[in-house]
Amino acid sequence: MARTHTPWGDWEPAAPADVHELFAEFPAPWWLAGGFAVELALGHSLCEHGDIDVLVLRRDHLAVQEVLRGWELWAADPPGALRPWRAGEVLPAGVCDVWCRPAADQPWRIQIMVDESEGECWTSRRNPRVRRSVRSIGRIGEGGIPYLAPEILLFYKAKNTRAKDETDFAALLPLLGAEQRRWLAEAIRDTCGSHPWLSRIGPVLGSPGCCC
Repeated sequence: MARTHTPWGDWEPAAPADVHELFAEFPAPWWLAGGFAVELALGHSLCEHGDIDVLVLRRDHLAVQEVLRGWELWAADPPGALRPWRAGEVLPAGVCDVWCRPAADQPWRIQIMVDESEGECWTSRRNPRVRRSVRSIGRIGEGGIPYLAPEILLFYKAKNTRAKDETDFAALLPLLGAEQRRWLAEAIRDTCGSHPWLSRIGPVLGSPGCCC
């Protein structure tokens, strides 16, 4: 895996198979997000990845400390400061990312992303009106690795799009069926208002709904 540099130390992302092995005992749903999830959806890589994102629900996030027992876990406090995640500490709603490395002298390997839920319904931390049943937000990729559904990946990439997000959009859009496109278009419209992707998704009717 490629190594990248940050002010808080180097990143050398773990391989998806290694993450899958580490999270084999995680007692709740989890999904790969970000670039590696795009790769699983497509069946091939578009680029090198600077990190690897693992999404869990806030209701389950303390279990990460058990799965990664002995690792260094640092919470990202807005607007961008890292600080140790204390054992047993319930992270507040504004803290959505945790950087993880096996030891202080090793690079960061995994980023945990914490998202919201209500009962058995996933709710976007960006817009609580955007929601789906927890069981519907994931797919299973090669090797049995769970990852976020492509339309949800693109929903998160729609905010402040970068060149790599545009590349991912162009690659993933052909994979979406009519219902997935409808969901994505309405989720983006409800969250962002106008957006250049909407015309490319195509005409859709209805609302994202909750499916819960």
